[in-house]
Amino acid sequence: MNIQQHLKSFTNSFNKYIAKFMSGNEMKTPLYKAMKYGLLNGGKRIRPYIVCEFSRMLKIPKKSYQRLALAVELVHSYSLIHDDLPAMDDDDYRRGKLTTHKKFDEGTAILAGNSLLVLAFKILSDSKTHKNSKVRNNLVEQLSLASGHLGLAGGQGDDIIHAGKKISKNHLCNIHINKTARLFEFCLLSPLLLANKSAVKIQNEARKFGLNLGLIFQATDDLIDYSESSSEKDSSLCNMRRFMSEAEIRKYCISLANKCTDNSKLFGSKDNSLNKLIYSLASRTS
Repeated sequence: MNIQQHLKSFTNSFNKYIAKFMSGNEMKTPLYKAMKYGLLNGGKRIRPYIVCEFSRMLKIPKKSYQRLALAVELVHSYSLIHDDLPAMDDDDYRRGKLTTHKKFDEGTAILAGNSLLVLAFKILSDSKTHKNSKVRNNLVEQLSLASGHLGLAGGQGDDIIHAGKKISKNHLCNIHINKTARLFEFCLLSPLLLANKSAVKIQNEARKFGLNLGLIFQATDDLIDYSESSSEKDSSLCNMRRFMSEAEIRKYCISLANKCTDNSKLFGSKDNSLNKLIYSLASRTS
């Protein structure tokens, strides 16, 4: 099975897990319906795939790593709901479907995003995720750093402030690190925390792996966004294409992919699904 088939199979399976989890806690309110809509509105589930595959390599129990993967996807989904709002990217459609604020309303969408974020931390703090409270506390702390003002939210805020303004390439890379790569970093670090593997060297390599993978994802995202734009937009000033040609970005992504492969040497065989995913993301066009 090639990586695309494997990812598709995982996505179908994980979507069923999400649907079951959400139906088990269902309350028939507009807010809860908006939460489910934003969470189940398509997507390739790349972040939870990374969590699950690395956890499987570490022989972590499936019930534990599925909950961890769901927490990551909840954070990602919250960020997308908020990104689409009129005050931010102002998008009416995502993945061919109405965005959450268009399907419901702006206030409900804001609260749905907030609730998904809070639910992520509820899952991580539950003993069902891990019996050891110290492990759970570490997971909560690291996801807080990855998703808050020092991570995802901070990067998005920096992006908003500089929309339409010229910034340096280094500044753009820092935005990409916080906005996108920090959550990928957590995807690689968190299975080690869940497995209670505290070796600093291994954790550092996992962090580097995640950051490099996140930068690959954001760079290829910039390529896709740039090619889909029919005209020059102010937002393109915060796009990697402003500094590099398509060929240069592809070369940059392959360089990062090679670094990821080096980072993963401590985790076992090179011939694994994560390394295959790296190069698939580096060459993606959609």
